Amino acid sequence: MELLVTGGAGFVGATVAVELATRHPDWDVVAFDSLHRRGSELNLPRLRAAGVRFRHGDVRSAEDVLGLGRPDAIVECSAEPSVLAGLGGSPDHLVRTNLLGAFHCLELARLSGAQLVFPSTSRVYPVARLASARLDEAETRFELAADQPEAGISPRGVSEACSLEGARTLYGASKLAGEHLITEYAAAYGVATVVDRCGVIAGPWQMGRVDQGVFTHWVLSHHLGRPLEYIGHGGLGKQVRDLLHVDDLVDLLETQLADPGHWAGRTVNVGGGRPISLSLQEATALCREITGREVAIVAVGEDRPGDVPLYLSDTSRLEALTDWRPRRDARRILEDIHAWIVEHEAELRAALG
Repeated sequence: MELLVTGGAGFVGATVAVELATRHPDWDVVAFDSLHRRGSELNLPRLRAAGVRFRHGDVRSAEDVLGLGRPDAIVECSAEPSVLAGLGGSPDHLVRTNLLGAFHCLELARLSGAQLVFPSTSRVYPVARLASARLDEAETRFELAADQPEAGISPRGVSEACSLEGARTLYGASKLAGEHLITEYAAAYGVATVVDRCGVIAGPWQMGRVDQGVFTHWVLSHHLGRPLEYIGHGGLGKQVRDLLHVDDLVDLLETQLADPGHWAGRTVNVGGGRPISLSLQEATALCREITGREVAIVAVGEDRPGDVPLYLSDTSRLEALTDWRPRRDARRILEDIHAWIVEHEAELRAALG
């Protein structure tokens, strides 16, 4: 099989390409990337060592994408992933990358008869819907109350039944627009597609920042002794996200690539759910244990645009379709991130400044 991974030098894309090339040496795996994101160049030696062919190009360019041959399957990992992207400036790069890039990949899938797997985001759910969830305040985190006013929100988390009416950040809107195009291509052209609405993905090789990759950012800051902030929601650090080890995501994608017919037309939430979730307070405690270091943390009461106090993935629909379940818990995820930072500290300092 020829597998194309767009965004193939990014965190998720490179891990997908390397892992699947290693597990399936008979596959021809191609990683396609513009190397726009800082730190993505660190993945090039990994790709080469795994036998992955690298193609430099931009998903915003139809010529670049349609010139990639005729793959059997595409995993569309290219994205501008920041929830703050486009705020205070032009959204041009965001929209062209996330929406136009998805369109070009769909065109390639249509022309080649390829399956298209689309890692989307939980950010497609509107901010006001998520913010309306009733919360209980526990000692170290917020919890979802038993009684919820919104359909699709329960103590298990947010399901695909949650209404999509409302604003959701420019990032979330660009990914949802890509999802709508995918639905239409499946109906009009019979393209075999699957949409994975992922919560927080974390693990080694993620260039974590405060606006994207928060748990990697948390471990990195503890290791390097850099101060942190509890931003918004009272500055308590009780905001919660579920998280998923990138290797667990690869396991799911491998399952989906193995059976395109079973997954065709599916849209599913993917994440750790309540069992694999952390508040910032809890992440801080784990980071102190794992790194043996403590850093200053300042409380900032003002909420950031588009932020919500809690998001958990209700993965009931996914669990009804497959025996796949996440195998790595929150501590394991942070431990793996820290081990990677220790091994590659010099390169990370040079790349991230």
